[in-house]
Amino acid sequence: MADGVAAGEAGKAWLLVGLMLGAAIMGGGFAIGSWGTPAPAGEGPPAGEPPAGEPEPVNITVMMMNFRYDPDPVEVPVGSTVTWVNRDAVYHTVTSDQSTGPLNSPDIQAAGSWSHTFTAKGDFYYHCTPHATLVDSHSAGRAFSGMVGLVRVTGGNATAPGKVPLPPPAPVGTAEIGRDASDVPPPVNRTAPATVEVSLYAQTVIAAMDTDVTYAYWTFNGTVPGPMLRVLEGDTVVLTLENRDTAMTHSIDLHAVMGPGGGATVMQVAPGLTSTFTFQAMRAGLYVYHCATPPVDWHIANGMYGLILVEPAGGLPPVDKEFYVVQGDFYTDGEVGEAGHHSMDPDSLHLEEPTYVLFNGRKGSLTGARALAADVNDTVRIYFGVGGPNLVSSFHVIGQIFDRVYPEGDLVSPPHENIQTTLVPAGGAVVVEFVTLVPGTYVLVDHSISRTIYRGSLGLLVVEGPENPDVFHTG
Repeated sequence: MADGVAAGEAGKAWLLVGLMLGAAIMGGGFAIGSWGTPAPAGEGPPAGEPPAGEPEPVNITVMMMNFRYDPDPVEVPVGSTVTWVNRDAVYHTVTSDQSTGPLNSPDIQAAGSWSHTFTAKGDFYYHCTPHATLVDSHSAGRAFSGMVGLVRVTGGNATAPGKVPLPPPAPVGTAEIGRDASDVPPPVNRTAPATVEVSLYAQTVIAAMDTDVTYAYWTFNGTVPGPMLRVLEGDTVVLTLENRDTAMTHSIDLHAVMGPGGGATVMQVAPGLTSTFTFQAMRAGLYVYHCATPPVDWHIANGMYGLILVEPAGGLPPVDKEFYVVQGDFYTDGEVGEAGHHSMDPDSLHLEEPTYVLFNGRKGSLTGARALAADVNDTVRIYFGVGGPNLVSSFHVIGQIFDRVYPEGDLVSPPHENIQTTLVPAGGAVVVEFVTLVPGTYVLVDHSISRTIYRGSLGLLVVEGPENPDVFHTG
């Protein structure tokens, strides 16, 4: 049990810097240098040109918790020696169990290296054992997601390869990754602050992101977003986080917390452990929470976010229907709708060029039987947030005007009125309210509209009841 044990002051300060700078300081992955570039002294083959007739050495640097290469994949002729150099602060491995030939490095410690000479042609898929997730145990050599790479060994000189086909869709661990929009905790209905206990767990879940597309999500409580939390201003919140993953540390940063890292400095929870901390919910509002383990953008981009509502004293005015919707941007190595198992693509993440922009974790999560539902003349309240990690949302409901908007989750100031579209920053939230005057289907969108048309940021609100020709009719 970790149970929130505090480190020394120097350790806290370093962790806070790491959380703020994320991947820039503590990132990890594999990036390949240019062909023939010698590794730094002591980390690989010696400098200088290779002997005539021998392939040039190739050096792969381990950094930013991912295998990155240029060109992609690494392509070398038979007889090439590839050296992996670890520039991370933790150890990694280079492992493959393919029939074409295993790669079984020892633990490559920080500043260490490991070399392998490829003597046969073939595609050598490899992974880091502590930092990859098995997604298909039935495929040839098995398929992994996360910290994975590929060396393609040819019979001649290296050439620019084409796109590597995606592995087939992986067996899913849950039938539905998206949290139901109606899964909103009831109003607090208290007049005095109290002590509230909250339990969350972190877990990797393989699920459908699109038709014939699977993805290994990192989650709070097995869904995207994680559960909505609801407390009263002044409450003392005792929050426990259990890490059910076997390879990755996870944490939680709640924007409702007044303290270092939003709690993340004392909630870095190693695999298999549990940690607890306590905070006072001092400010009313609607706030984002997310994982804040470096590289922070990776954890958020894989789905680790949610909302916490701190009700003001006296609570919120009652409404007929409340809904919970969170937008996130996902960066994968496949195209939108390309069948197969997608993995996170670090290059797209760093360029802020997502494959999918989604409401509640999955394309179509808020449509069909999972669409928002209301009746004519209902007052509807939507708690809307943007987990990010990068994109701002222009939230709009086609065919509605927001009667009241509480911008940026501000529940203290008077609301804005008669708003068509509201801007919600990454890591921000908004509360919108409106009355459903006319039956029909209304479309929730990010009005950066290409995201809705091509990348999935769409949900439906289905309103049933009698027609209202005074407000809307044909003819």
